[in-house]
Amino acid sequence: MAAAEGDDYVDPVTLRAQARSQRKSLGRLSILIRQSVRLVWASGRGLFVGLLVLQVAAALALAGQVLAVQAVLTAILDLEEAAGATASLWAPVLVLAGLTAVTSIIGAVQGHMQRMLGELVARSMWDQVLDVSTGVGLGNFESPDFFNRLQRVQSNALSRPYQVTQGLIAMGGALAASIGVGAALVSISPLLLPLLLVGGLPVLLTSRRESRLEFDFSVAQTPVLRMRQYLTLVQTGRDQAKEIRAFHLADWLHSRFDAAYATYLGALGTHLRRRATLSALGNLGSAIVLVLTLAALVWLILDGQVTVAGAGAAIVAIRMLASQVQALFAGVQRIFESGLFLEDLQGFLRLAEPAKEDSQGPEAPTGFAVVAADKVHFTYPGSDQPAVRGATVELRAGEVVAIVGENGSGKTTLAKILAGLYTPDEGAVRWDGTDIRAWSLASVRSRIAVIFQDFVRYALSAEDNIAIGDVSRPPDPNRLRASARAAGAAGAIESLPDGYATPLSRLFTGGRDLSGGQWQRVAIARGYYRDAPFVILDEPSAALDPRAEYDLFASLRHTLEGRTALFISHRFSTVRSADRIYVMEAGSVVEHGSHDELMAAGGQYSELFKLQAAAYLNADQT
Repeated sequence: MAAAEGDDYVDPVTLRAQARSQRKSLGRLSILIRQSVRLVWASGRGLFVGLLVLQVAAALALAGQVLAVQAVLTAILDLEEAAGATASLWAPVLVLAGLTAVTSIIGAVQGHMQRMLGELVARSMWDQVLDVSTGVGLGNFESPDFFNRLQRVQSNALSRPYQVTQGLIAMGGALAASIGVGAALVSISPLLLPLLLVGGLPVLLTSRRESRLEFDFSVAQTPVLRMRQYLTLVQTGRDQAKEIRAFHLADWLHSRFDAAYATYLGALGTHLRRRATLSALGNLGSAIVLVLTLAALVWLILDGQVTVAGAGAAIVAIRMLASQVQALFAGVQRIFESGLFLEDLQGFLRLAEPAKEDSQGPEAPTGFAVVAADKVHFTYPGSDQPAVRGATVELRAGEVVAIVGENGSGKTTLAKILAGLYTPDEGAVRWDGTDIRAWSLASVRSRIAVIFQDFVRYALSAEDNIAIGDVSRPPDPNRLRASARAAGAAGAIESLPDGYATPLSRLFTGGRDLSGGQWQRVAIARGYYRDAPFVILDEPSAALDPRAEYDLFASLRHTLEGRTALFISHRFSTVRSADRIYVMEAGSVVEHGSHDELMAAGGQYSELFKLQAAAYLNADQT
């Protein structure tokens, strides 16, 4: 599993090489357009259709303005020849004013519609990204490459689908306007139209290079942006605030933040200068073509091929058409530039495909007689050393089994393998002899309750913090309170201002915080509420005082009511009453048995137990 997950990652150098190798062909352009339109259509088809209609209407209004200008100029010239013919002037003037007003109104309405459609697309993309981040294998979160990709998606790719659509809409509007205005210009002089169309080519050529630069810059700056974000969170986080003040870290952290920001700004300055140079060259080329077009118009006027009224209308048409042609090619550039980010996004979204397989397959049985890890190996992505090496443990129904060992011995990793959160590279987890991969892993996990040492303290109500243990159905108040009592959390919760409805965080109005030990009991209640046949408790007593720790383990069998429990601890005295104890060292199980058996064997367990006991005795004597 670890290796498979690692294969999905693409480092920045490879990503940039892939981007450069992609050709900006019409076939690729059509693929990008189809993907984006499909997404936007699903997000807000009504708004999308409305925007297209408005674009066509705006294009027709622009073409009408050219003809209206010609009609106004003709009527003005007629006034000089035939006094009193003012009625013929009012009609084209009113039409011109009306078309100008329509264009302005359409622009204002489009802005509001685009904002709403953009939010709808963003929500749709967030739905997909969150599905990936909450659905991918847990091993992904051990790799910085995954976080780099997540950062790029959050910073760029989420907005790009809509930018592609904006580019498409702009292209459609510019194309329609170009056709309408071009037709009006052809009626004045066919020679002017091809000159203006050539004027858009310099912008298109330089924009191709600009899109590459933008994507390269984003990929290169992802680690810097991640560090800047992290330093921001550290300096604004509630949990870090006390340590920042205790160690006087404010100036030091701020200087690190300034250094990260300065690095980014330096790279951004260089990047923007490159883009500005390319943009200036493209627009300069277009301006030269525009000057040549206007020179051709002057020649046509002097040659008598264009009337004065036609010349006035042609100048308006040239200016309109030049901007529309540039808008057309700019839309193409926007689509290609966004396309590089979209392909990065699609690669990220594909990470969730293996997670979908976890829901496939038959349901796991509701119970078991024996659950075992059979010679399992596991190596974290990017690591050369296995975290678990050929470990074998066995738990029978109703037993309380403990895994002990020093820090870094592989206890928690083995527990995650037994919980179905990590898939072993070798070996298997078996229920009554059947590999759990024969069933839907999602259903396997639903039969297991895990209380981690670093459990999450949700800034939600006390009721929600316990009911999170089983969100497959609405909260059951009786079961919820019974779980709180079993974990010893009921007293602390019921003393809160609003009892179980009190938010367990000072981030929100009316919220209260709990002590570390009280939070630990809430987390344990969360595991009890799940009512699963297999319970894994990873250092559940880490925040408890010795008496509370003793009471917890002493009452564990009664509280679990016959469920199987795996208890992980580095405190050997806590687990002495377990049915069986496994001792881990460097990822391997080095011995196992009951407390008495292990003490009699005189191995590592006996040595470490005596060391810990001596430390406690010496502490008591002093």
